[in-house]
Amino acid sequence: MSKPPTLTLPPCARAYPLDTDRGAFAVHDARPEGGAPIGTVLLVPGFTAGKEDFIAMLAPLAAAGFRAVAVDGRGQHESSGPRHEQAYSQRELALDVLAQARAVQASGDGPLHLLGHSLGGLITRAAVLLDAAPFASLTALSSGPAAIDAPQQARVRMLIDALGSLDMESVWQAMRDLDPPEAADDTTPPEIRAYLHRRWLNTVPEQLIATGRQMLEEPDRVAELARTGLATHVISGAVDYAWPVPWLDAMAERLSAHRTVIQGAEHSPNAEQPERTAKALTAFWTTTP
Repeated sequence: MSKPPTLTLPPCARAYPLDTDRGAFAVHDARPEGGAPIGTVLLVPGFTAGKEDFIAMLAPLAAAGFRAVAVDGRGQHESSGPRHEQAYSQRELALDVLAQARAVQASGDGPLHLLGHSLGGLITRAAVLLDAAPFASLTALSSGPAAIDAPQQARVRMLIDALGSLDMESVWQAMRDLDPPEAADDTTPPEIRAYLHRRWLNTVPEQLIATGRQMLEEPDRVAELARTGLATHVISGAVDYAWPVPWLDAMAERLSAHRTVIQGAEHSPNAEQPERTAKALTAFWTTTP
């Protein structure tokens, strides 16, 4: 489960519901001060996650001249969603991303770059395969070529089974019971712990079940993505338990993509090393035609 280092929005950002032709989505929207953006980036979070996972990157992205819009997808945290799994098919979620892109582009804030973290990388890839035209680039952040690695598949299957028979609070408590012994020494601030609990309870269980299955069943669509000709960036931590780093290296090679490894980070470089990650991202975006 991703864990933001802070919940405090920087002065350059505000929280509001982004109205689209597919409904409203809760966003954090950061803008550079003292001038028009040189570009915009739409940030799509991963499994069990939310827009707050990008909060520590908002200020450095804005300082580099970019408007950054981090979004809760449908059924995630502060964006509402239906209580049936069909609403969370990958196609539906990809169409949401395209609707978000249209709403963000209405402001005319330069070229639009798309980034998906983890599960969000699969969803944003699906959006690009439906329509790559709105985007100047796609960044897969800790997101791989197909289904997640086998040990993580086992964990996700356990979670899906639990969600099918227990309420969200009971599943939360069961997950805490499975925490390793070192979790007792967790130094996470109380407000972050409270947020993680709240985010979990706010997320629609059918969203977790449907998207969990997507991570188990995702086919390899790298060749399809390569054929779009869209500029791509594969970025990860030095260790990744969902999609091992060698998988990501090979995916980048198949895509002829820019490749970045963030030292000192694992599956969530955006939260674990936000300054380094933001620097790598803006370097890519500023050199993308």
